[in-house]
Amino acid sequence: MKKEDKGIVISQLTETVKEYPNFYLTDIEALDAEKTSKLRRECFKQDVKLVVVKNNLLKKALENVGGDFSPLQVALKGNTAVMFSQTANAPARLIKEFTKGAKKGETTKPELKAAYVQESFYIGGENLETLVNIKSKNELIADVIALLESPAKNVISALQSSGQTIHGLLKTLEER
Repeated sequence: MKKEDKGIVISQLTETVKEYPNFYLTDIEALDAEKTSKLRRECFKQDVKLVVVKNNLLKKALENVGGDFSPLQVALKGNTAVMFSQTANAPARLIKEFTKGAKKGETTKPELKAAYVQESFYIGGENLETLVNIKSKNELIADVIALLESPAKNVISALQSSGQTIHGLLKTLEER
């Protein structure tokens, strides 16, 4: 690859890293063409951008972004594909779903190498379950709204039921 081409790739990667707040480093080396195509389709459906990169070019792009991405250096070995997403847990759920049908003893790909999610680093595949359980911003907002609505619903329910109880009691007393 020519030096000019490398510069273009680095600048594109830098812009992509700046655009997406979350990204996962994965290994998809052992996937055949059919499974890779299926993975790309699933990524597209879930608004996850999948890019296969050279480790050195990604290192330089991360240096250009600014900030300290040094914990990810450990994972930048071998074959690397980056999954970019606006939603923190979307790539983790996709990886878990995609590897669900694997047989025991079989290597599961894509395999999580590291992740940068919500300004935190997760190194190693053992963090996949943690990443799956991270709630997105919209899910957290929905939880807060549900918690805020709950007391109001209880009060309204109590008023309605006590109103019917009082009405029923008065009707019973009237009949006697």
